[in-house]
Amino acid sequence: MVIATGVLLAFSLFFGGASREHVVPLAAIELASLPALGLGLYRMGKTGVWRRHRLLLSIAGLAAVLPLFQLIPLPFDIWASLPGRDEAIVALDLTGVSPSWLPLSLTPDLTWQAFLAILPPVALLVASLSVPPSMQARLIWAVLAFVIVSILLGALQITLNSRAVYPWETTNFGALVGFFANRNHMATLCLVAIPFAAALAGRGLNSRDPKAALRVWSGGLVIALILVSLGAIQSRFGVLAAIPALMGGLLIGWISSGRTRPGPRLLMLFLGGAVGVAVVGFFALDPVLDRFAGDSEFAGRFDRWPVVAQAADDFLPLGSGIGSFDAVYRSYEPVETLQAAFFNQAHNDYLQLWLTTGWLGIGLVIATFVWWGRRAWDAWRAGPSLQRDLQRAASVALLLIAAHSAADYPLRTETMAVIFALCCAILDGAARAGADRPSRRRRVTETVA
Repeated sequence: MVIATGVLLAFSLFFGGASREHVVPLAAIELASLPALGLGLYRMGKTGVWRRHRLLLSIAGLAAVLPLFQLIPLPFDIWASLPGRDEAIVALDLTGVSPSWLPLSLTPDLTWQAFLAILPPVALLVASLSVPPSMQARLIWAVLAFVIVSILLGALQITLNSRAVYPWETTNFGALVGFFANRNHMATLCLVAIPFAAALAGRGLNSRDPKAALRVWSGGLVIALILVSLGAIQSRFGVLAAIPALMGGLLIGWISSGRTRPGPRLLMLFLGGAVGVAVVGFFALDPVLDRFAGDSEFAGRFDRWPVVAQAADDFLPLGSGIGSFDAVYRSYEPVETLQAAFFNQAHNDYLQLWLTTGWLGIGLVIATFVWWGRRAWDAWRAGPSLQRDLQRAASVALLLIAAHSAADYPLRTETMAVIFALCCAILDGAARAGADRPSRRRRVTETVA
């Protein structure tokens, strides 16, 4: 179980940093997910641990089944009566094709690929839920180590300025991207690592453990390295979200220290974070502001979102099919917005899900936020411990990914999708903490007795 989970995580981290032109690496990750998925399901069934995670597993299961639902063949009369199929019907008439059955998705081949691509995060979720919390902590430390390696690779990328140190052919050449193809996804990885590094540092605050100072310095150095890297990455979202991520990390560090009066170590950590933010602002703010002002493609995203919303409204309630965004948008794109670069993603995953999955996908998103709210509430109410600190860090990390998904598509890379699944598994452990905590009425009754 440990080997299968570790192999899947390693494959996803090192080979899953692109969202296109990655057929062979993606196939390797999908194959690596099968042992972890099978062993995880077997272990869950044998131990009965699945009962503690029914809500999260239900959401993940429905997300995995949704592409398969869109591939169910429908009689042509029923298919033709679905909203948004008028142009497809005209195209079939012009070509003389008279199909008898058609799937709901307009691009069934891409929908099937989407189903295969969702297997790795689902497999890691199942595997992570079936192992002890100590194993989950080791997986997080592995992710932090990967972040450091990615930053070091990024330092070589901006220093050498050579294609040889970039893992993907289509990439932000000249920028710090690490093992990703897109600088924005590298920024998301760095932001997600901040609360977990703060949890690591927080374990050493106000502690008499001989290794306490090492934990504080290790976590603090990782955060400082990440903040400097965000300045070099020059991602708009990375710079804007650095302060909220750091504030969440400092709050996690304070809680993990026992919610006591801030000691010198916590004050040093806070001062180091403030210096890091100042460095980022000094070196990166002007280039990032220039990107805001001079990037017509970024401004064009907002102009295109109403077009995507109109297309989504035309395909309600079931959507056009996962993977069909490019084909559908081309049929709706106004002539005056045509450019040499095509708009292959909506750069807003919620809007794109609304188009491709209709109300079913939006329902899953709402269910996920409800689950997150319940588990985050339990995690932040719990006392300090390594497990609870990681749960609080996972809640912040998930919120950062969700925020970035409103202006980009980080979860369309296997790396971030698998890290997202790992954070979900860690946060769902807070369900037991909430169940084990006695209610206020029960505490009063016990006190009176």
